[in-house]
Amino acid sequence: MTEPDQQRGAQQEGLEPSSPGSGRAKTVLNGLIVVLLLTVGYLSYSYISRGASSPPSHPPAEQPKPQKIIQLDVLNGSGARGIAAKFMNYLRGNGFDVVEMKNYKVSNIPRTLVVDRVGNRAAAQRVASALGVSERNVIQQINPDYFVDVSVIIGGDYSSLLPLH
Repeated sequence: MTEPDQQRGAQQEGLEPSSPGSGRAKTVLNGLIVVLLLTVGYLSYSYISRGASSPPSHPPAEQPKPQKIIQLDVLNGSGARGIAAKFMNYLRGNGFDVVEMKNYKVSNIPRTLVVDRVGNRAAAQRVASALGVSERNVIQQINPDYFVDVSVIIGGDYSSLLPLH
């Protein structure tokens, strides 16, 4: 045999003999692999069978959509002191979001007006109804510069409206 052949033979024969406990270690490892595969198989089956379950026999009832909160400002055009605060408290107590309260540019408005600012007349009518304002006093003045849905301009007829009853 040539020297390279001898080296190759020595390398092949020189494989480390198995240690006394290595057969047992292989058995334990094989057992762990089997347990792991069984666990993965079970979890996969559970996931697939749960997703394939039949849908309910009747669809769930539709939930009513909550009404959008109406944001508004209250402007006192009557000249009477403290009226805007009473209207603001009343409207907030009825679920409206009053974001601003101040005096109107004039103080001699004869009738209370509810002004639609965004093109949602139904919202303005809800506010008017809550206040007891006639539907004929609901007007539309769309203004993109306003950040409210509705403006309430309190007029001289404030004492006949619901916030003061």
